[in-house]
Amino acid sequence: MNWMNHADYLEINPPTEFSFSECWMFLKRSNQEILHQIKEDVLFKLLKIKDQLILCRISEQANKMKVEFPINQPSVNERERIVHYLTEWFDLETDLACFYQMANEDNILQPLIEKYKGLRLLGIPALFEALVWAIIGQQINLTFAYTLKKRLVEHFGDSVTFEGENHWLFPTAEKIASIQVEDLRNLQFTQRKAEYIIDIAKRIANGQLTKDMLRQKRDYEDMKKSLMAIRGIGAWTADYVLMKSYQELSAFPIADVGLHNALKVQLGLERKPTIEEINHYSQHWQGWQAYATFYLWRSLYETV
Repeated sequence: MNWMNHADYLEINPPTEFSFSECWMFLKRSNQEILHQIKEDVLFKLLKIKDQLILCRISEQANKMKVEFPINQPSVNERERIVHYLTEWFDLETDLACFYQMANEDNILQPLIEKYKGLRLLGIPALFEALVWAIIGQQINLTFAYTLKKRLVEHFGDSVTFEGENHWLFPTAEKIASIQVEDLRNLQFTQRKAEYIIDIAKRIANGQLTKDMLRQKRDYEDMKKSLMAIRGIGAWTADYVLMKSYQELSAFPIADVGLHNALKVQLGLERKPTIEEINHYSQHWQGWQAYATFYLWRSLYETV
């Protein structure tokens, strides 16, 4: 990734096909989000690099991503880690030219790429956070999922205060591995979800599950099988995590309710499409199912 280090900020040169406004729009889709804040087109994100809590102030300057540090200046090594995180978060290394070429010849995707050109697949680089967020979202509406995440973060996450605002960090696997199921039940998590989350936290905390471990699998299907072998992770959860934490472009959470709703609207259907119909619609999306899904999700936020 092309970036420059300055005395009190760093500058990332994003790809040509990158839209600040579209990426910011997606990040603003819920006013319940607790892990980042956007104020007057400035994005605030708290990161933990080794043991340091570093608040990043991210803005657009002359088509570049300017990252400032309003509380403490990170070292060069820490800045490199910050660039790595932001590169993953905004999926800056994927070349979208092939996706746009394919989508331009697809009746469903063609109008979406015109509207949302430059939108990147906003990821969740931390595997534990991605897994927990996916499990939280199982079989509940998005509003309540955000409520549960907010409670989890405020009870067990770290934070810093800047200009009267709290900026939060997702709890570590080690922290969640040390709590009891009842601690999550008190926050209105179901028994099952509380068990799944604590079990996964223990796996990650003791080194049984790492992001690199899954990367070493032969292919996407192998990664998916490994995730699905873990209690609480079904096909949808595995695909969501591979899409959001690994930028796995073939990941396709085909059972996703948001995907079904978006297709219903885009196709003017009176009912949600069946899985068989979605397989038919998506036959041209091979290798880009994750981006197709993400752009369809974006279409649900037209009123944002």
